[in-house]
Amino acid sequence: MTALIVWLTIFPLVAIFSTLLGPVMIDWHPVLRALVLTLVVVPIAAYWLMPQMFRWYGAWARRRAMRRAGKPAQ
Repeated sequence: MTALIVWLTIFPLVAIFSTLLGPVMIDWHPVLRALVLTLVVVPIAAYWLMPQMFRWYGAWARRRAMRRAGKPAQ
């Protein structure tokens, strides 16, 4: 599940920022484009989106476990 959550966080960010930054970086060397893209995407994912995604998953998993145990969700 962790890999899916990471992918669901990273893929949209890469798609969005490569679309936004693509016209600016069209003549750049591919390694430099990758460097700039990861310098933008990784901090956003690591410090903002990934923690939120794991909180949402944790809340969903707890509710699901309570339902399976027959206890009311809180």
